[in-house]
Amino acid sequence: MAFLDNSGDIILDAVLTDTGRMRLAKGDGSFKIAKFALGDDEINYELYNKNHASGSAYYDIEIIQSPVLEAFTNNTSMLKSKLITISRTNLLYLPQIINNPTVGLASNSTNNILTVLVDQATVEDTAIAATGDFVNGYRIGDTKNPIVMDQGIKSNAIGDGSSVVLDADLTETQYMIEIDNRFGNIWDGAGSSQTTPSFVDDDNVATYYLSTSTDKTYFGKNGTSMSGEVIAGPRGFRLQFLVGPSVDLNSSTYLFTQLGSTATLGSAVYQIDTTVRITGVTTGYRVDLPIRFVKKQ
Repeated sequence: MAFLDNSGDIILDAVLTDTGRMRLAKGDGSFKIAKFALGDDEINYELYNKNHASGSAYYDIEIIQSPVLEAFTNNTSMLKSKLITISRTNLLYLPQIINNPTVGLASNSTNNILTVLVDQATVEDTAIAATGDFVNGYRIGDTKNPIVMDQGIKSNAIGDGSSVVLDADLTETQYMIEIDNRFGNIWDGAGSSQTTPSFVDDDNVATYYLSTSTDKTYFGKNGTSMSGEVIAGPRGFRLQFLVGPSVDLNSSTYLFTQLGSTATLGSAVYQIDTTVRITGVTTGYRVDLPIRFVKKQ
């Protein structure tokens, strides 16, 4: 990995993803470039200076001369904020995706991490259970509240969310949820069914593709009728899901001892920290939720 020389012409540096390289190497005709994504994670647009002493031609000079990393193929590191194209020119606000602990699973108040208890012994330890809200990894369906993500415009400057629905071209109807496949899996909000990953990449990151048309148990009401709202302005759909532990975490301490740590959470426990990434397909808005898997020692 290195910086590109951007002192002269504009440079577009493109690479194949890991999956693209794998299909190209097969040589069986399965390789075909069907989609591409653009990103500018390194750019700070607050460097735009309309008061530059040299005039308007220099307003964006600091942005243009910002160092840019060369493209590399690791999907866990690149394109954290993808660029999107919106043809409308009258937008004052863009929607966000926000975790809603008011009606959903709440983070631990001391570390802001969502907790998953991975087996029966951990769930039934009253000292551990008393430390806060958690996902019941032993019986997923017994979890009190799902993880809830609300989408919409936080500001009510263009209308109150109780009476105004988010525009259709800004409403997320499809989501991608990504999680380390070694640690966990995704369930619907009621904990009644586990979802099959759409694919698992070479870094063992599982991607779950959910749609309002085919995965109705993952979505709550749209717009004005939602309760416990954290969105003040126009609202989209509510996404609801649960994270369950993998078989390895449920039945073994191996990954905990290799990749995790020990702590005291009412009782002595093993723990592994990871993130669950939620991405809206329409706007590309992304949220990383910190997750902690906990197992009683």
